[in-house]
Amino acid sequence: MIPADLPLSSAETNRYSRHLLLPEIGLAGQQRLKTARVLVVGCGGLGCPVLQYLAAAGVGTLGLLDFDTVDDSNLQRQVLYATADVGRPKAVAAAEKLAAQNPFIMLQTHQTLLSRDNVLTLFAGYDIVVDCSDNFATRYLVNDACVILGKPLVFGAIFKFEGQVSVFNYQNGPTYRCLYPEPPAPGDAPSCAEIGVLGVLPGLVGTMQATEALKIILELGEVLSGRLLLVDALGMRFQSIKFRAVAAHQQLTELAPDYAAFCGEAPMAAAPQRAPEISADDLKAWQQSGRPLQLLDVREPHEAARHNIGGVLIPLGQLGEKLGELSPEVPVVVHCAGGTRSQKAAQQLFAQGFREVYSLRNGLADY
Repeated sequence: MIPADLPLSSAETNRYSRHLLLPEIGLAGQQRLKTARVLVVGCGGLGCPVLQYLAAAGVGTLGLLDFDTVDDSNLQRQVLYATADVGRPKAVAAAEKLAAQNPFIMLQTHQTLLSRDNVLTLFAGYDIVVDCSDNFATRYLVNDACVILGKPLVFGAIFKFEGQVSVFNYQNGPTYRCLYPEPPAPGDAPSCAEIGVLGVLPGLVGTMQATEALKIILELGEVLSGRLLLVDALGMRFQSIKFRAVAAHQQLTELAPDYAAFCGEAPMAAAPQRAPEISADDLKAWQQSGRPLQLLDVREPHEAARHNIGGVLIPLGQLGEKLGELSPEVPVVVHCAGGTRSQKAAQQLFAQGFREVYSLRNGLADY
């Protein structure tokens, strides 16, 4: 139970007046919200609505865990960010918006890649964890850490036009492993970057995650423990599936040795260093000099149709399967619209043996 021992100022009383009018919440409930500490893992599509609604509700301490930067392709669904945020760390940009939204809460940013080496320390300081991640290795890691530490876990996932929401490890309830003992085979669950996602879907699912987190804090209603809520946005249908606890999955005492290997994913290594950048002026001079150069455009076809500078078009999500169109022996300059996707593409090229790769600083914004 989260205690309710922090008084509200007159300004807070006015801000949260619609909560205070509800007998089920009232002053004691709002004080409990002010005392609560919630960590949101991932500040992307799901994390944005979760953070916005928890901040607005007055959750006293919000943790924002994300090591990624804002990309222009995020803006279709990650509604905390604007065009000016492209290239900035998500946790930092999100914290700025939330601080402006509600100055009465505390925001703690964790710009780090979650791993088995830091997860228990990071989670220990929070009451509830909300998983807004987008890969299975992280989901199993988050689950296991919550089981070991006894933390409730609010889960959400999205796929094209469909979503899932549940609550794990709540009052001795089932865990993520009780529902999914084994991860899907590699390639069976592609990412949003590979198959796309309806922009409003993470808003729908993330709002439900925020609702479950508030219910846990306030001890209200029927928490989605032991139930998986399935969301079909195209048919606007909702289905609830019950599942049982498995004792073996509730009694974890240590983390798995390698979550990436368990899920058949690339190793969860430290965030890669940034590739060297080249300015628009330097690129133009290089092109005019006649020196060998491969210009790679990793935007989507619809972006290139509006404006391009003559590069080979290979969208970031297709780069792995189309590397044969490039030569590892010739320098590559990668560009996108703002400079974020080009950095990710450059890292892929380095990993495949390309020796000289540059990212166009600020993308086409400066060209």
